[in-house]
Amino acid sequence: MHIGCPKEIKPQEFRVGLTPNAAREAAGHGHHVTVEAGAGAGAGFTDADYVAAGAAIVETAAEVFASADMIVKVKEPQPVERKMLREGQILFTYLHLAPDPEQTKDLMASGATCIAYETVTDERGGLPLLAPMSEVAGRLAPQVGAWTMQKANGGRGVLMGGVPGVGPARVLVIGGGVVGTHAAKIAAGMGADVTVLDRSLPRLRYLDDVFGGQFKNGYASAGNTIELARAADLIIGAVLIPGAAAPKLISKAQLSDLKPGAALVDVAIDQGGCFETSKATTHQDPIYDVDGIMHYCVANMPGAVARTSTIALGNATMPFMLALADKGWRKACEDDPHLLNGLNVHAGMLTYYAVGKALGIDVMSPTLALKS
Repeated sequence: MHIGCPKEIKPQEFRVGLTPNAAREAAGHGHHVTVEAGAGAGAGFTDADYVAAGAAIVETAAEVFASADMIVKVKEPQPVERKMLREGQILFTYLHLAPDPEQTKDLMASGATCIAYETVTDERGGLPLLAPMSEVAGRLAPQVGAWTMQKANGGRGVLMGGVPGVGPARVLVIGGGVVGTHAAKIAAGMGADVTVLDRSLPRLRYLDDVFGGQFKNGYASAGNTIELARAADLIIGAVLIPGAAAPKLISKAQLSDLKPGAALVDVAIDQGGCFETSKATTHQDPIYDVDGIMHYCVANMPGAVARTSTIALGNATMPFMLALADKGWRKACEDDPHLLNGLNVHAGMLTYYAVGKALGIDVMSPTLALKS
């Protein structure tokens, strides 16, 4: 198979879809790999690194899209990239379609087969291609939250760990999954007073057993959430419903209940955000003020630590990428139902139920798509 990797063009996105190690593995399997010039520069990989791994370098994204059977990226294709997709081509990347009707329509119109990292599953019910970026984003969230709380940035001017005689910041993490757990660990490590909320009692028991000495936990009822939010200096939104739009946890009306200058970090912004007042921002202009509450809603947080993120993502995606290349998408998905769960669009049809429900679009069963 001919595998292509274009340079990411989303603002302030420095990651790359293929590492040189992944290119070497693919070449070792007999596949042809083409990488756009400069694609790996933001993550510290040179064109020479890819050539040494057996890849070919081309000057433009158009050349990559025109020649490749499978496009491997990081972020969802931007409008100019979606126009270059063609019928029968495989797109393997993060898509986050539920809050993005325009992208969904364009991908359906392209006729391409689109497999989303964020809906591929594993035998434990986890999301193995989302997990490494969730780990990165979770660990970054207290770091950027601490920065947002600084007075010069519009925040309350509260130090995460406090100092002798002055109490630490109160941090509320809503969602006890991968993002929330890593966010809580880092915030607690910074000395903050941390509480994690979740609706899964088994998850709360796990958090209590493993981290009971580091941070508190509670049940995420609406009343408990807003009560703890009122006392918080920093609130981290870390709720995920796989493939679906994120639920709104704090309304615009409730902002007046929060402490003036409190910081909201919305890690769910890729799925539409979990605060009603959230809107996607960039690393270049990451925060904004609504009613005196500071919002940090960068849609590609892991891009800030591009080298770590690229290598972590590459480690996770490589086995699936090789299966798609070695077997073709149909056989690979027939052999692995967890990979089939990643199928979101095929031949003009939407194939992921949660996206169809969010956007009001008819959905074809992915098992039927295998036979179409």
